[in-house]
Formats: sequence, C-alpha cells, structure tokens
Amino acid sequence: MIQTNHWTPVCGCAILLGMIAQQYRLYIERRDPRRNMARFYALSIEETLFGQARLVRRWGRIGTIGRMVQHSFDAEGDAVSLFLELLRAKRMRGYCPRSAAQHAGGPVRSTEPKAITAG
Repeated sequence: MIQTNHWTPVCGCAILLGMIAQQYRLYIERRDPRRNMARFYALSIEETLFGQARLVRRWGRIGTIGRMVQHSFDAEGDAVSLFLELLRAKRMRGYCPRSAAQHAGGPVRSTEPKAITAG
C-alpha cells in the first residue's frame, strides 16, 4: 500500500493515509528577572516526507531564534513518549505557558496612578 500525505477519495469518501493522528505543539517559558532569565522551549511533532514522526525541539532566550534539534521515530507513539517526558522535565524546572510565565518573575504591578500626599 502506498502512503500519501493528502486526502484520497475512495468510493465517494475521503480517508487520511500516513498522517499523524493528532497535532502536538507546545510553547512554554521560564522567566526570572532577578537572574536576568527569559527562556523559551518549544516542542512539536511533525511528519517527515517518508512517513516518520519527527519531534522538533527549539529552545533559547526569548526574542532570539534559539537552537533546534530534530528526533526521527518510526512510530508516532515513541515521539509522543519523548514529547511528554521532555514536558514533565521542563515543568519541574519551572517552565509554564506564556501567560503564566509573564507573572511568574515577580509581583504584578498596578497600573493605577499613585496618590500624591502633601508633606
């Protein structure tokens, strides 16, 4: 059987051959202003032209391109296992989704103007 990366019509129906069952994408950050730390970590699982699952890892300082490493697997399940293992390790080190990471570095500052007292 030939695997394809597109929809193939069969008997008036469409079936999907050779595609990853679910999209896996993750972007997390770790910020600590006291240590001048602003890091990102991104993971995704993609399909190669040869039908393999590829885990792509990107990391670096926020605002830079960072580094990238790719891992190829014959089975999607193996890529998902490594994805989840890396996610657990990063969460234990303090990485969190972007919205939570923006407030993790310290107290949230009020945007209200301060009252001026005569003194």
